[in-house]
Amino acid sequence: MTENQVIEKLTNIFQKVFKKNDIQITREMTAADVNGWDSLSHVEMIAHVEKEFSIKFKMKDVIKMKNVGDLIDTIIKYQQS
Repeated sequence: MTENQVIEKLTNIFQKVFKKNDIQITREMTAADVNGWDSLSHVEMIAHVEKEFSIKFKMKDVIKMKNVGDLIDTIIKYQQS
């Protein structure tokens, strides 16, 4: 799966979870950049990502993620293994 394909799927997930159809994700985006991105919505978003990409993150990988770019890279890593 290419980075652009991951971004397209993530954009749909973010729009659904944060209920904002105009949200556009960037690699630099963090929780501080999105209204409503709190601990509960973060868990919901991770659950949607795991389901959509048929992966199960390790807790250490989730903790290491500092921005959406880290999330994208982690998804690609899991897809390749």
